[in-house]
Amino acid sequence: MSENHFDRLMRLLQLEAQAEAEQLRARAQRMSGAEAEKLGNTLIEMAVEDETAGLGGRWLMTFCKRNRTMKLPWHRFGRGTPVVLTPEEIDGGTMLRGIVADRSERTLTIALPSVPDDAEAPSWRIDYASDETARQRQRDALRNARDAERGRVTHWRKLLLGEKQPNYRVLKETPNDTAFFSETTLNASQQDAVRFCLTADHLAIIHGPPGTGKTTTLVEFIRRVVMRGDKVLACAPSNMGVDNMLDRLVTRGVRVVRLGHPARVSAALREHTLDYLVENHPDQKVAEKLLREAEKLFRKAGKYTRAKPMRGEKQAIRSEAKQLSAEARRIEERIEDHLLNEAEVICATLTGLDDRMLGDREFDWVCIDEAAQATEPPTWIPLPRAERLVLAGDHCQLPATVVSTEATAEGFNESLMERLLKANAEKQNAAVPWSRMLSVQYRMHEQIMGFSSREFYSGKLTADPSAAGRLLSDLPNVVSSDLTTTPLEFIDTAGAGFEETAAVDGESRFNEQEARLVARKVRRLIEAGIEPKQIAVIAPYAAQVRFLRELLDDVDAEIDSVDGFQGREKEAVIVSLVRSNETGEIGFLSDVRRMNVALTRAKRKLIVVGDSATLGGHPFYRDLLEYFEAAGAYHTVWEDPLE
Repeated sequence: MSENHFDRLMRLLQLEAQAEAEQLRARAQRMSGAEAEKLGNTLIEMAVEDETAGLGGRWLMTFCKRNRTMKLPWHRFGRGTPVVLTPEEIDGGTMLRGIVADRSERTLTIALPSVPDDAEAPSWRIDYASDETARQRQRDALRNARDAERGRVTHWRKLLLGEKQPNYRVLKETPNDTAFFSETTLNASQQDAVRFCLTADHLAIIHGPPGTGKTTTLVEFIRRVVMRGDKVLACAPSNMGVDNMLDRLVTRGVRVVRLGHPARVSAALREHTLDYLVENHPDQKVAEKLLREAEKLFRKAGKYTRAKPMRGEKQAIRSEAKQLSAEARRIEERIEDHLLNEAEVICATLTGLDDRMLGDREFDWVCIDEAAQATEPPTWIPLPRAERLVLAGDHCQLPATVVSTEATAEGFNESLMERLLKANAEKQNAAVPWSRMLSVQYRMHEQIMGFSSREFYSGKLTADPSAAGRLLSDLPNVVSSDLTTTPLEFIDTAGAGFEETAAVDGESRFNEQEARLVARKVRRLIEAGIEPKQIAVIAPYAAQVRFLRELLDDVDAEIDSVDGFQGREKEAVIVSLVRSNETGEIGFLSDVRRMNVALTRAKRKLIVVGDSATLGGHPFYRDLLEYFEAAGAYHTVWEDPLE
């Protein structure tokens, strides 16, 4: 018999867990702390700069370099990253687990579950850690989906494995479309997507290519169903994706509660987290008073006295303290229940959904943004609570990040959204498509958009008039020149000796000469009047990102990997392709969906630097070179006036 779908996903999830553990173990074994720090997964020689209480009883420790004048080196620790803290100069010292709460040029703030018993050390090492709680929730969801014999999850199992077909009905709620959307600025394709989702009895998919406003459309749909009294669970794979929805829902006047560790939530939005709302609820003062009394009793029971206490006296004191603590927790739970019941929308990451917190709550709609960036297992976590499901995303952009090559080869990086779209496309006689594609983008000059539209979206994307002709020269204080009055430029380094080099870890690549050319281009843009913060440099390899940051240390331009720019935009973007070798090897540049992201971040100017001799053997890059050439935007490194 063929392997059960859910058994297969659990096996691949385990392969991914093993690959992550092996990767971290291998790096630790073959590298010193200094070498590991260069890769961005470790910070060494860190000192505690400050400690303070945080939301929900957490304890915040802020770290900086022991040399307090130093900035932190480039690292991968973003808000919400799980980490391990280890004393560097104390053998057998206490290892602490926490979550990154904040970061700056000099500091990294870590949120711990509570005040640590032993956190005295002059020097600390901070390492990336895997999130085992998230992985266990995925395993539990898959087992439930496999084994359930009744309830909503059996309905979703049949529907999402093709045993049942989704149903769509005639929409009666909006006889007058003009009036229905009169107070919005949604375009025709966005309005059509909202109407389509409202017709779904089971499933609807919003396909949102770059810059087309898929989150805007999804939020408008959520607002519509909330207006008629429906309850919504709004999720995304990432905290940034959840915060993006949360911010827009709050702006639109929707009552929202955000679940999850406050350290993983944007500081500007923490007042909407459940922890914050509980902490500031009037009834919480009663709970806090009970906890203070309980703490006094616990101290009294543990206090040494010369006189021998009466039999059972200390036990009675501890029992009373436990009762007070339990009553305080019951008050907190009543507050939580009240706040969650009053919310129109509950927001959380997929793996941040806590059954203990949500209880037996069910929702009229589960809406998942960035659905194409998640592997399938976490999308099964909210489904037992869903009557209807809306997925929004773009399967032609970044897929889920998967470390295991074996799991990737078996398709573990394919999202539920992508699988469903493929299944629908394969049904030649499908009466109703399961999705709607947004077709108007508001980000890019039409020539920047053109290649992506042709390669990924069958030429169906159009640029809104507000974006179609925008150029750098239209910005205030920008000098008009060939650099600022054209939207595209490809600089070909073939034959110039700009060869790639393997990084110290053997897993990354950098290209020194190409990086220096990119740095000169950045400075040229600034000389033309472009604000540094309006410029981005994107490189597909972490080693190139590190090298570029060293070259441009004095410039406030943003330099990051492709993954770091998902969902974001800048006025001018330079893409450094790095690969240059005699054998035509391009590594993971062959993941063209990742390159689709890099090529669609620029609003007014896109500059791509690469070696055509290395890249041109791949059909995607051959088409890219031809597109730039047809647009009159192809130049060799010797033609470039900077060289």
